[in-house]
Amino acid sequence: MAAGQSRSSNSLVVPQASAALDQLKYEVAQELGIQIPQDGYMGFMATRDAGAIGGHITRRLVQIAEQQLSGSQFTR
Repeated sequence: MAAGQSRSSNSLVVPQASAALDQLKYEVAQELGIQIPQDGYMGFMATRDAGAIGGHITRRLVQIAEQQLSGSQFTR
């Protein structure tokens, strides 16, 4: 399997958002001080680290949606 590909059966509702979501994943990992392997394979990453990244991404996406729904500007 090539770098950046996963075996997940999840599919994006908006496929064009793939690059933005990948960027968000790397930003969150950097903020948490978690090193993502250069080859993109995260199978050896600690479950705790992967969960932390996913949880923070979810919080950030909810924050973005709430701001858009309220008409506020998006700020990080």
